Amino acid sequence: MKARLIYLAQVIVLFVLGSSSVYADPSRCHALLENAPEGVNITTLMMSPDREVNSSYCKVTGVMAQRIGSDGKFYSIQFELRLPNNWQGRFAYQFNGGVDGDVKPALGKITGLVNSEYAINQGFAVVSSNGGHDGKANSELGLTGGVVFGHDPEARRDYGYGAVQKLNPVARSLVEIYYQSPIKYSYGLGQSNGGRMAMVAASRFPKMFDGLLVGYPGFNLPRAALQHAWDIQALYRVNDDISQALTQRDLDMFAKRILDQCDALDGINDDMIFAADACQQVFEPKALVCKGKFDKNCLPLHKLGALIRMHLGPHNSHDQALYTSWPYDTGIRSKNWRMWKVESEVPAWGNKPISVVMGAGALAHIFTTPYTNVSGDVYSLENYLLHFDFDKDAPKIYAINRQFKESAMTTMTTPDAAKPKLTQFKKYGGKMIIFHGNSDPAFSVKDTARWYDFLNFTLVGKAPEFVRFYRVPGMPHGQGGPSADQFNMLRPLVAWVERKQSPQEIIAATRADNPEITARMAGMTRPLCPYPAYAKYHEGNFLKASSFQCVVTK
Repeated sequence: MKARLIYLAQVIVLFVLGSSSVYADPSRCHALLENAPEGVNITTLMMSPDREVNSSYCKVTGVMAQRIGSDGKFYSIQFELRLPNNWQGRFAYQFNGGVDGDVKPALGKITGLVNSEYAINQGFAVVSSNGGHDGKANSELGLTGGVVFGHDPEARRDYGYGAVQKLNPVARSLVEIYYQSPIKYSYGLGQSNGGRMAMVAASRFPKMFDGLLVGYPGFNLPRAALQHAWDIQALYRVNDDISQALTQRDLDMFAKRILDQCDALDGINDDMIFAADACQQVFEPKALVCKGKFDKNCLPLHKLGALIRMHLGPHNSHDQALYTSWPYDTGIRSKNWRMWKVESEVPAWGNKPISVVMGAGALAHIFTTPYTNVSGDVYSLENYLLHFDFDKDAPKIYAINRQFKESAMTTMTTPDAAKPKLTQFKKYGGKMIIFHGNSDPAFSVKDTARWYDFLNFTLVGKAPEFVRFYRVPGMPHGQGGPSADQFNMLRPLVAWVERKQSPQEIIAATRADNPEITARMAGMTRPLCPYPAYAKYHEGNFLKASSFQCVVTK
């Protein structure tokens, strides 16, 4: 009786609001309850437009793949599917970031977009999930409650790729039943860990998506996690309170010195470094060391040594690189860079950085085999990183045992990670756009560039036929930093998939509400160029993107 009254209320509300589309149909939304696939439990609710979604939509909330894991805990894939009034035959799987564990609103929201540009407002039906585990299920474990799912092999696999494999056909079925029409185009959208998942999908599930939008991906996720231990050990050598190892003034000064040496390399001084590769060749961090105690605009040797070591990336005692190096860029002064590496503003974390809280927990419980059962308090997590052995512990990201038949690297990356080809994805007409901030403190843009270089080498220079990669100067892990971080990567992907229009430069703008841009960056637009090209000043108003050309260093 209660369900019937809710249903009648939805009909009345939509009648009053009015609608020009056949899809704004509460009866069709309600009827989905009887069409859920076996083993899938759903609820539905017809929703009116709100501040994030421009049209009415049917909101489907569901749960599936319920089971008891080998660790004796309950697992399930929870999801949300939004079916908009203005459907254009498009479907988007929204891959979420972090360690998953909760269902983010299914909006098709990704860095650079404003609300009106979200996938759901461009005619996409969008699905989002928790990645196969509930991040709040083990709250009694403190800061590690959201990562102990890594003790169950299937939960690890679901996080790595399995949840997408299981949920995608279910979501597609519900979309086509609701609209009574086949999906025309299928997309995958994700950033950070979600970007990794998009790249994994291109390799593991080459027919699943027509287009993939990849933001600052953690492609080699377990290898990237080694950086957390590397950073904390470097900072601890400076000060046993790592929040004091590098002050904000230190990072501001370091960023300014990078600008001093590199800003003009792209043809103009504008507080952004587009000639990023040339900058790595000319910037000499050792020149910043203080030569006397009264020197200014310099860094003491132990602080400078920590920064240089952090940018080199993790190595073992044989000087073998375990991840990749990091570029010097201006976003090192950003709030985001500091929050990941040095100090957060979260009292519950003891103001420790994300690397200590989420990074240590994920490395210990998810990315190594056997897992290390580190406690969920800040002291234990930091201590784990401080005592991490890059000779003995780092190889555990590749290890297997009787419980875990796949290593963390196998589960989290692609089968062709070392020598990417994406042969099948290309064969089926798939297209991919990747973007990555040059100042990302979580995943090095150099790792993404290296992947693209290998792909292009393997395909004898033909990677641009179906994959384009864009670097964003000054941008850290998501929007922020001294960067032009407002851009629409979804529109060119749609044009590429649906109209065969290959993307070229993409216009990016600075945001007035970004407190980290400088005064002369206000109102600025710049072209983001397909890698390896960069934007070089040609002539005209330095604030306008039209004054720049995409060039490739000879």
